[in-house]
Amino acid sequence: MLQLAALIGALALVYRPLGDYLAAVYRSGRHLRAERWIYRCVGADPDTAMRWPAYLRGVLAFSGVSVLFLYLLQRVQGGLPLSLGFSSITPAQAFNTAASFVSNTNWQSYAGEQAMGHVVQTAGLAVQNFLSAAVGIAVAIALVRGFARSRTGELGNFWADLVRTVVRVLIPLSVIAAVVLVACGAIQNFAGIHEVGQLTGGSRQLNGGAVASQEAIKEIGTNGGGFFNANSAFPFENPNAFTNLFEIFLILVIPFALTRTFGVLVGNVRQGYAILAAMGLIWLGFTALMMWTEFHHGGPALQAAGGAMEGKEQRFGVGASSIFATSTTLTSTGAVDAMHSSFTGFGGGIALLGMMLGEIAPGGVGSGLYGMLVMAVIAVFIAGLMVGRTPEYLGKKIGSREIKLAACYILVTPALALGFTAVSMVLSTPPDSILNTAGNATGHSGAHGFSEVLYAFTSGANNNGSAFAGLGANTDWYNTTIGLAMLLGRFLPMVFVLALAGSLAEQKPVPETAGTLRTEKPLFAGLLVGAVIIVTGLTYFPALALGPMAEGLS
Repeated sequence: MLQLAALIGALALVYRPLGDYLAAVYRSGRHLRAERWIYRCVGADPDTAMRWPAYLRGVLAFSGVSVLFLYLLQRVQGGLPLSLGFSSITPAQAFNTAASFVSNTNWQSYAGEQAMGHVVQTAGLAVQNFLSAAVGIAVAIALVRGFARSRTGELGNFWADLVRTVVRVLIPLSVIAAVVLVACGAIQNFAGIHEVGQLTGGSRQLNGGAVASQEAIKEIGTNGGGFFNANSAFPFENPNAFTNLFEIFLILVIPFALTRTFGVLVGNVRQGYAILAAMGLIWLGFTALMMWTEFHHGGPALQAAGGAMEGKEQRFGVGASSIFATSTTLTSTGAVDAMHSSFTGFGGGIALLGMMLGEIAPGGVGSGLYGMLVMAVIAVFIAGLMVGRTPEYLGKKIGSREIKLAACYILVTPALALGFTAVSMVLSTPPDSILNTAGNATGHSGAHGFSEVLYAFTSGANNNGSAFAGLGANTDWYNTTIGLAMLLGRFLPMVFVLALAGSLAEQKPVPETAGTLRTEKPLFAGLLVGAVIIVTGLTYFPALALGPMAEGLS
């Protein structure tokens, strides 16, 4: 509880200054010298205003080139310097990894310290941690401009938003965070492979790397993944209890602060507080439920240990692992400091449900804000139906076009997650053990085996990247299908978000009347939370009943 209180206090302390700074970044008309140099290199004019189709083309073109570059870098790894003797990555796995890091998912079907050399880790994966996070924030700012502007379809300039996010936000924060991590024991070097003795006898091979810098941006950018296979449970990445809490802070700080940025940019900070309240309520509720299930699960072994300690680091314990698990699955991060597959049945279900919400509490950098704003559109539409009035949000009418775009947004990821899970289960032989037709055996049959497959595709489609880790996902089937789920789950929703932003920006403002729903009030925040829970429950409850709920009740 003290760690939770300290985390909330730290987030509250930086909420206003960071949110105001982000608003100033995207309001500024001035370009830094380094930014102008980048614009010249890519041939972009940062002062050209873009309508939503042009903005979308910029997002898709940039991301497509990024996928191709990262794929080729992995395929030629064997001939690169500092490859540590690792061979080139196979085509299916290279596609999966490229799709993963460009889509801000960072799902890994490989063990980082056994597959990736220093050049791929730094020039490939770490660079994409910056760029994919910046793309998400840029799309969120474009949607905010859609609410803030009227009688114009212009949403700003994608290249200016992208470059400013990297240069003015992500790099400075990552440098500070990396210095803190190094000071606390995380490694930062380009060392080769060493033979290291083990306490239980024998030895193992272990390599160094630019770990602290990659750890910093993977958390700040809600990317996830890990330099090492054990992710943030590995001491080189996460040395002690303080760094564990610090990494949770890094995961949450920008997504929560963006609600302040939203309020400032639309000219009503109380609107930002309402979105913050909805996000914070869901996050606190999920954290409390996770801690309760992990501390109080039945069974003599668990009671003797003081909680469900299987799969958790003794350096962190049940409490800190529970906070980390809910924070990482309620954001599109995917970093883990515990084995989610070893959580209790209900604990694993809570982690799954956190991703199924759309990772909006507070969600990924950018994606959490635009996801919650789309749900706000749904909430005001529901409120309008109940009172027989045309719904409005921030002075914009929510008509048939807007609600269709919002509906398409919320249907994409469930269709991908449930669809690919269903196909994988049908192709499994026999179905109750998830065997080799669709991929490696999970090692589990029944409800838990189903949960592992459902978790994998839910994580991919929602761009989370964490895993139950019992699933042998390094097969052509899973590398390809999860890769497709990650790309479609990232960029199809962006199409609908930017189209919605363009539609809103073209409208003229609607004057507020006595019948206008006050969306800055606690009543609306409660309605928004209810809409999120109901929509998610109606969509995913049957799948949850077959997996984690069945396991928990057993």
